[in-house]
Amino acid sequence: MHRDSLKSATRIVVKLGTGVLTDRRKLIDPAQLKQIVAQVAALRRAGKEVVVVTSGAVGAGMGALGYNSRPTELAEKQACAAVGQTRLMAVYESFFSQHNLHVAQVLLTHEDLEHHERHLNARNTLVTLLGRGVVPIINENDAVSFTEIKFGDNDKLSALVASLLPADLLVILTTVDGVIENFGAKNARTLSVIEKIDASVQALAGGTTSETAVGGMKSKIDAARIAVRSGIPLVIASGTKTDALARILGGADEGTLFVAKPNKLQGRKRWIAFFHHPKGALFVDAGARLALREKGKSLLPPGVVRCEGEFAANDIVRICDLDGTEFARGIAKFSAEEIRAKKLARVELVHRDDLVIL
Repeated sequence: MHRDSLKSATRIVVKLGTGVLTDRRKLIDPAQLKQIVAQVAALRRAGKEVVVVTSGAVGAGMGALGYNSRPTELAEKQACAAVGQTRLMAVYESFFSQHNLHVAQVLLTHEDLEHHERHLNARNTLVTLLGRGVVPIINENDAVSFTEIKFGDNDKLSALVASLLPADLLVILTTVDGVIENFGAKNARTLSVIEKIDASVQALAGGTTSETAVGGMKSKIDAARIAVRSGIPLVIASGTKTDALARILGGADEGTLFVAKPNKLQGRKRWIAFFHHPKGALFVDAGARLALREKGKSLLPPGVVRCEGEFAANDIVRICDLDGTEFARGIAKFSAEEIRAKKLARVELVHRDDLVIL
């Protein structure tokens, strides 16, 4: 039933990992990229809008500059990205042109999506490109990003792009068939559907040992949290299969499907929930947690047990229970200093219209 709903998806974000795009020498693998481009082109011919989020720039640059492992110095990573990005786009341009499709390079930094006007501008640009039949190819602007060169990783970037649009479906193509239970053992199996991301699912996520990749399965499950809360299903599948996208969009049992939550967040709430580095945290008691989660209330001063971080009014803050678990995010109406002074009464610290339950 869940799989059948994917047939109606018309706007799709496809994320391609470094491991899928590069060979053992860390260079772009033309044959592999060509077959993925052919799959995307087939979706376009079927009337779908497709956005590609690509990794591979640093990996491509590593090969060109003679690195055997991912450099640790930021300037060296940025040099690899700058060299690799042009090579990557040249290959995409060549292969998509064989299908009479135009591509557009879109390089983003976290600030582009955090700042509200730039956030809306980025969305408008992507929607306009899609309306013109162009395939946007998105990457982090690694050559200038200085917060450790990443949103976290391109898995998170792809989830944010899907949430930004919003898309109907996010597909992360990787080097494995999906989320695997008992990985490496004889009884290993790919999970077909995940309806809830709980501790047992989180336990299946390892990091990565790849010299070119960043995230591993953990970052993909973190991306799934963003997508499904935004109301967007996500499929993790193998990028080496030549029919993976067609099978997914045809409703076949391909990869691992994370089922979207039924109530789609509105655009502003998605922006509050996912596009910020929160400046601080408010820890609330059980009564306040219940009022926020179950009753749709605003956060009032009596419910706040402690306040962490230094933030100003109108900054985004995490809202956590007393165990430290973040369950909501919102826009603080007052600064950390004002909240700690405990002189606020009969005011809303975070209004329910500015609050998102995660």
